[in-house]
Amino acid sequence: MLSIARRMMCAATIVSLLGTVETCARAAEPVAGEAISFELDIMPILTARGCNAGACHGKQRGQNGFQLSLLGFDAEFDFVALTREGRGRRVFPADSERSLLLRKGAARMPHGGGVRLPYRGADYVTLQRWIERGTPRRIPGEPTLSSVTIIPDQKSLRPEETQQLKVTAHYSDGSQRDVTSRTTFQSNEAAVVGVTDNGMLRAGTLPGEASIMARFMGQITTCNVTIPLPGEVSEKIYEQLPRVNFVDDLVWKKLKQLGITPSDPSSDAKYMRRVYLDIAGRLPNTQEVREFLGSTEENKRARLVDHLLEQPEFGDHWANKWADLLRPNPYRVGIKAVLNYDAWIRASFRQNKPYDQFVRELITARGSTWRNGAATLFRDRRSPDELTPLVSQLFLGIRLECAKCHHHPFEKWGQTDFFSFAAYFARLGRKGSGLSPPISGGEEVIMTRASGTVSHPLTGKVLPPRPLYGTAPELREGEDPRVALARWITSKDNAYFSQVAVNRVWADLMGRGLVEPVDDLRATNPPSNGPLLEALADNFVQSDFDLKQLLRTITASYVYALSSQPTERNISDIRNYSRHYRQRLRAEVLLDTVSDISGVPETFPAMPQDSRATQIWTHRVSSLFLDTFGRPDPNQDPPCERTGESTVAQTLHLMNAPALHSKVTSDAGRAAQLANSDRTSDAIVEELYLMIYSRLPEEAEVEIGRQFFSGPGITRRGATEDLMWALMNTPEFVFKD
Repeated sequence: MLSIARRMMCAATIVSLLGTVETCARAAEPVAGEAISFELDIMPILTARGCNAGACHGKQRGQNGFQLSLLGFDAEFDFVALTREGRGRRVFPADSERSLLLRKGAARMPHGGGVRLPYRGADYVTLQRWIERGTPRRIPGEPTLSSVTIIPDQKSLRPEETQQLKVTAHYSDGSQRDVTSRTTFQSNEAAVVGVTDNGMLRAGTLPGEASIMARFMGQITTCNVTIPLPGEVSEKIYEQLPRVNFVDDLVWKKLKQLGITPSDPSSDAKYMRRVYLDIAGRLPNTQEVREFLGSTEENKRARLVDHLLEQPEFGDHWANKWADLLRPNPYRVGIKAVLNYDAWIRASFRQNKPYDQFVRELITARGSTWRNGAATLFRDRRSPDELTPLVSQLFLGIRLECAKCHHHPFEKWGQTDFFSFAAYFARLGRKGSGLSPPISGGEEVIMTRASGTVSHPLTGKVLPPRPLYGTAPELREGEDPRVALARWITSKDNAYFSQVAVNRVWADLMGRGLVEPVDDLRATNPPSNGPLLEALADNFVQSDFDLKQLLRTITASYVYALSSQPTERNISDIRNYSRHYRQRLRAEVLLDTVSDISGVPETFPAMPQDSRATQIWTHRVSSLFLDTFGRPDPNQDPPCERTGESTVAQTLHLMNAPALHSKVTSDAGRAAQLANSDRTSDAIVEELYLMIYSRLPEEAEVEIGRQFFSGPGITRRGATEDLMWALMNTPEFVFKD
C-alpha cells in the first residue's frame, strides 16, 4: 500500500528561527494515480468546505433532500448518501463532471451554498478522481487517523502581528501529512486574535489571550496565543508583590507574562463586606462592622473567615448555590420528594460533608424518595441518556449533550463515549407510582435491577460501561455499576473532578471562573491560568475535599483582597484577576440584605415565619423580587443557569416596588426606630452607612446626609427613610465589591 506520506502535496516546509511556519497554500491531495480513500481524502474535503456543517447539509433534515452527518461523524451514512441516494445522480462515474456533487459544489448549476469547490481546483480534482475510480468505500490496507498536531502550539505575538499555523495529521501506519488547508480553525477570542480559514493568525490591538482550535475529522488540537500589554514593567514590581500563599505566586506569574500590574489592596471595610457576602451570604451588622474596623490584631482577617465558616448562614448560602444545579421542579417529581432533596443538600453543607462523599452519595443514591432525599435525582432524570449529561457536566465539567447525537464539534467525545458512559446507569430501577405531572405526589423507591443494558443508537451494539477517559474501575461481582462509576469520578487521581469543583468556588469568590463557563472543561476552552487551576485542585484533594479549607485558602490570598479600582495597566483585564471583579448580589442575598437593613422580615408562602430567602426549598415559592433579580425559571431543568447582569427592571424595582417601600416606611422598621431614638442626625447617617455599606461615611457624605434632615418640612423619620432608600439604590449596595 502506498503510504499517506507519499500523498503529501507539499515537499517543503520552512520553519524560521522565530517559529514562523510557512506552508504551501494548495490542499493536501493524493498523488495522481494513487488510490483515493473516502474517509481519509473525501470526507475531509466535505468537512473543510462546510458541506456537512449545521447550517448546510449537516443539519437534522439536511438541505434540499440531501443530508450528511454533522461534521462527518458517520462515514457510512455519508457514503450511502453520496453514492446510493438521489438515483445515483450525485456521483456519476461514467461522466464524472455531470455528477451533482461537482456541478453544485463548483456552482456550475444553481447552488444555495455558492462555490464550495472551485472548478478544476485541488479539491474538485480529488473528488473527480474518486468518482472516476468508481467511488470506492475503502482502499486496501487503509490506515486510520490517530491524532493531529499543530505548530506552533504556544505563541506570543505583538499587536497586529501575523503567524501561519501548520496542522499535521498522524495515521496508524506511522505516516503523516500536512492537512492545514482542510482544517477548520476557530478562535475563542476573535477580538484578541483572529484566524483565517487557512490558519493564518492575526493579533488584534488589544492585549490578552486566545485559544485557537484546529479541528480535522473529529480530532482537535489547540494553539494558545498571548499578546502582552505594550510597554516595559520593572522586574522588581513583581518580585516585591506580597505572597500569602500559592494563589498569589501563580497569579503574579501570569500578570508578569502579560505585562499587567495589579491594583492596590482593598480597605478593611471592603474586605469585610466582601467576605461576609461570599461566605455567609449576608452583610455584617453594625456591631460586627465596628468591632472589625476597630480591631488592631494582625490576623483579624483570618479570624473573621474562621468565624463566618462556623455560622449557620454558611450552610444555607452554599446549599442554595448547589440547589440551582440539582433541585428539580416539584410539580414534576413531587413536593415531598423535592423538600427531602433540598433538606439533604442543606444538611450536607451544614455538616461540611467532604465533597467527594457528597458526590458519591448522590450518584449511588437508592431507597425511598420520601426518606433519602438524594434519591430524588433519579426520580427526575429517568433514563441513562438523561443522567449522563447531568453527571458529566456537574461532576467532571464535561458537556456531553452534543455527543448523544453526533461527534462533539469542539471535543473528542462521540456517541460511543456517550452511551458507554450511560451504561453505568443501565441497571437503575424504580418501584412506585412513577410521575404524573403536574402533580406527582407518590413515593418512589430507587433500586438496582439484576440486569440492564445500553446499546449504540446506530449500530445496535450493546456497550459495556466505560468511563470517558482513563482506566475503567473494576466492576465487582453483583455490584451496582453506579458504585464503580462513583469510585472513578471521585478518585483523587481524577483531575477533572477536583478542577471543576474548585473552578465553581473560585468563580463565586472572584467574579469569574478560571474556566468559563465554569462546567465546560475542554482543550478548546483552556483556563486563563492553568497552573493555578491545577494547584487549587491539588490543594483541594490534599485537604480531603474540604470546602471550608478551600474557602480559607482563597480568601487568605492577597489576590482575593485586591481593590476593584483599575489602573492604567490592568483596565482592560477581565480574566487574570489583576483586580477584583465586582458582582451584583445574588437575588436571595440581596432580598435578605434588604430585610436585614429595613428590619422587616420577608414573608414567603410555603415557608415558616421569619425564613430567609436563602432557605427557600424551591423556586416555585413566589417572589416578584427574586424573579426580577435573576433566580432561575422554576420550569427550567437543572442544572439551572443564572444571569448576573443588571437590568432596567431591577433598577426600577429597587426605586419603585411597593413591597420595598412598605419595608422602609414600616412603623416597626429600622428607619422608624432610628428616627424615634435619641441619636443625632449625624449618628443616624453613620448608622445607615454602617448597615448598608459596612463602612463609616466620609465627611462629605455626612454633610450630604445632614441635608436630608435640614430641608424645610422634613421630619426625622422622613429624612431617615429617604436616606435609607437612597443608599439602597446605589451600585455600592447592589454590588459586591
